[in-house]
Amino acid sequence: MRIVIAGTVHYPAMNGQAVFTENLTEGLAQHGHEVLSIFPSARGQAYQEVCRGVHIEGIHSTNLNKIHPDAYFSLFSQKAILKILQDFKPDVVHIQDHFPLSQDVVVVARQLGLPLIGTNHFMPENLAAYLPFISKAKPVYNRVMWGWMLGMYNQLNVATAQSRASADIMRDQGLRIPVYPVSCGIDLRRFHLQTSLDRRAFRMRFGLDPDKKVFLFVGRIDSEKRLDILLRAMRILDRDDVQLAIAGNGAARQSLQAMANELGLGNRVVFTGFVPAEDLPGLLNSADVFTMPSEAELLSIATLEAMSTGRPVLLADAVALPELASNGVNGYLFRPGDPADAAQRMALLADHPEKWTRMGLRSQEKASLHSLEYTIKQYESLYASLQAGAFENVRESAGHTVRSLPEWLLGDKK
Repeated sequence: MRIVIAGTVHYPAMNGQAVFTENLTEGLAQHGHEVLSIFPSARGQAYQEVCRGVHIEGIHSTNLNKIHPDAYFSLFSQKAILKILQDFKPDVVHIQDHFPLSQDVVVVARQLGLPLIGTNHFMPENLAAYLPFISKAKPVYNRVMWGWMLGMYNQLNVATAQSRASADIMRDQGLRIPVYPVSCGIDLRRFHLQTSLDRRAFRMRFGLDPDKKVFLFVGRIDSEKRLDILLRAMRILDRDDVQLAIAGNGAARQSLQAMANELGLGNRVVFTGFVPAEDLPGLLNSADVFTMPSEAELLSIATLEAMSTGRPVLLADAVALPELASNGVNGYLFRPGDPADAAQRMALLADHPEKWTRMGLRSQEKASLHSLEYTIKQYESLYASLQAGAFENVRESAGHTVRSLPEWLLGDKK
């Protein structure tokens, strides 16, 4: 099958959409499909290459670094996209967002009569953190942002969402096409419990204390991740035997480091900086608990990767994160935006290390349901059904979410 994947971000951008796009395109290529990925070029100029079996088309772009250093937009690209699609002759086109390049891809694909599927990675909160004036008009902003997204996605044949919560949100906002929850998936071969790892050596390599109880966050260090909640929780907790590790880079790193200094947290908080992909499984294995305070996670690949390594979790009780954690089973949920509640849950975990192994096993069980291999098979089934015309002119009544892929779609691939 010949498949086009299009979106605004791609590797090496370090966010969930970019990671998912890279994993999906490379996984499909490994399954023998011809895959073309279209996205705004991080080089500015257009370019073509083949990377790990995937055809790459970087479209001429403009860097919007005043909004975010990783933000690139391609405008007026329909002519270039038309030539790309005519030359590649895809069977299916799969978009990852509703931003200008994807909009142009949809316009051209519809002109060519190509079947369209879209995965949503967006919530208005993802952009609101970079638009400080929005807080004064949030209801209007949310309505406009969802209207923009749905105006395009309702032109597609079918949609997917990373979680049931994400699918329900799309339906509640007015999506009229079928929407299926399909996990972004994680590579269980890379992320697993490493019993032979020298955890002390690995911690020291990243500046972490070998003897403290380490709570680890991995991801983009941006405002929407609400890392300020964890810093305030550490101040409330006020314990020398607990250390918070924040791994990654992002636009909010300097301001958060300044906040940690103002709170007098000292070496109880460590900013590790960028973690190379080959070191990430080891870093996760060297931590005691993984934590994700974000209130806008439609799934959280980083959390699933940590769970797959057998980590207990401390997560905000928001959007899709409750699908990944059960209180007292594989960790705890805390009230979103509440550092006092987060501190209380941190203390519960820190005081009972004898529960970590059992909780870690429960985390592994939950994570095993999100195998990347299974995710790729689900998309293969959806693409084949699209190619066969299964979703032509299909619309659903508002308020109904398809809870999982039906048996006729999955066939024997489940």
